[in-house]
Amino acid sequence: MKNIPVRHINPTQKEPRFSESFTIRNVRDLLNGKDMVQDHHRHDFFFILALKKGMGSHEIDFTSHKVCDNVIFFMRPGQVHQLKLKAGSTGYLMEFKRDFYFPHDKLSKQLLREVGNRSDCRLEANAFKKLLDTMTAIFLEYTKKRERFEHAIKANLSIFFIELVRNRQYPRRQSNNVTPYMQERLEKFLELLETHIAEKKQVSEYAGMLNLSTYQLNAITKATLDKTCSGLINDHIILESKRYLLATSNQVYQLAYQLGYEDVSYFIRFFKKHTGQTPEAFRHSSGKSH
Repeated sequence: MKNIPVRHINPTQKEPRFSESFTIRNVRDLLNGKDMVQDHHRHDFFFILALKKGMGSHEIDFTSHKVCDNVIFFMRPGQVHQLKLKAGSTGYLMEFKRDFYFPHDKLSKQLLREVGNRSDCRLEANAFKKLLDTMTAIFLEYTKKRERFEHAIKANLSIFFIELVRNRQYPRRQSNNVTPYMQERLEKFLELLETHIAEKKQVSEYAGMLNLSTYQLNAITKATLDKTCSGLINDHIILESKRYLLATSNQVYQLAYQLGYEDVSYFIRFFKKHTGQTPEAFRHSSGKSH
């Protein structure tokens, strides 16, 4: 059975501990005059691609984005994507593990959650230049490795995230009743979905892992995303199903087993109820039949 390839950070520095948690590369050097064409895959790290000049396409969880100038792509661990980047594109590719960026700082975690709410951000030239200058500072710290360069990188990351949140081209939609604690619990719930969806599909199971009642967890998901907890679980099952249908050549019965369903016919009915198509029809209509 074929799994979706998971990529890890490729160490490029002499300090293995640090380089396995963070890396930044110059896109021009990365391309080396050639087009980049990737197969569908996922990461176990955060992925930020900032392009001053860009040509190509970027599909993130089945939404296709045009690659253009002055664009920033932000991906969370677990998302499936396929990047096609033309030679001549310029900018930076930055990757870092979840525990790299101030793992015990609640405000920084909240900032990272806000940034991760959207996969692409297209900016005016002046706003993009400010963000690119910050990435250049990070790149120089990473390559020169002067005293306390790790701290300087993390400080510049905070500046980068703040500027990115300020320049998002859509208004924040959040109820005044949503607290930082609710946001933190929601984020943890979504993390648990990514790692446990194959064996856990009941609201009570996730509530238990979060030390919440089912009522409390539902109240949090309704207040933050205006969805029930069971609705989010179903959404994630469908998302993970689509990821496997488009990124692997597995048969539907293999996919059902991978997602924890012993009854393949039940899985097919579930998928069709929520998408209007059978799994095979979805794969064929998406142009990814094998």
